[in-house]
Amino acid sequence: MEQQTRPVTEEGTVQVLLVEDDERLARLTARYLQEHGVIVTIARTGTEGLTEAARHAYDVILLDLMLPGRDGLEVCRELRTRSDVPIIMVTARGEEIDRVLGLETGADDYLPKPYSSRELLARIRAQVRRARGHAGPATQPIQAGRLQLDPRSLTATLDGRSLALTSYEFALLRVLAERAGRVLSREQILDLVKGSADEVFDRSIDVHIFRIRQKLEEDPRNPKLLKTVRGAGYMLTRGEES
Repeated sequence: MEQQTRPVTEEGTVQVLLVEDDERLARLTARYLQEHGVIVTIARTGTEGLTEAARHAYDVILLDLMLPGRDGLEVCRELRTRSDVPIIMVTARGEEIDRVLGLETGADDYLPKPYSSRELLARIRAQVRRARGHAGPATQPIQAGRLQLDPRSLTATLDGRSLALTSYEFALLRVLAERAGRVLSREQILDLVKGSADEVFDRSIDVHIFRIRQKLEEDPRNPKLLKTVRGAGYMLTRGEES
């Protein structure tokens, strides 16, 4: 494991775990991030990454998909059983099926190689803002029928039952809850969830909606709360029909 530090920026300390077996790429990526105030720890294998993630609380984990031994999907899946830390998949496999698999396994974002270092930094900052609750103005708890969200603590409950959401899932559900009863297109959701992100990103809204339904609905195949409006987008009901 390797770690170097730089002076803390105005935005505060950001600590990133980079799980990458390509030594040259790992060093170049770490050097760029460190020049912008990010503390980077490098793990060479999936097993090392899991050990390090259990040892220390990181703000973001950058996870390569193609790793020796335990691959990125397996590592991501295990991380999600014990942590909601933001995970960005970073891999040369940029086909749609790979992006979908990564998101379904629990990743919050996906960046194919070769990537822009500036874009990577922007995505990290966006995930940190979201996880720390700074993606938008702080508000009072949001009530949408049986669902309640607390933007300050990034927690959500349904009928008093806590929902285990990642920071991105919380941000997406918040956008829908604040507009409960309204249909939002995928483009509108993307614009609203991005908030003050530094770059324009593509994300698979459908996959994130699927994951949220698994945690929100009694029968995800017949959703009562988070509905698809064919040809229009998605809508979170106010609770009258559930």
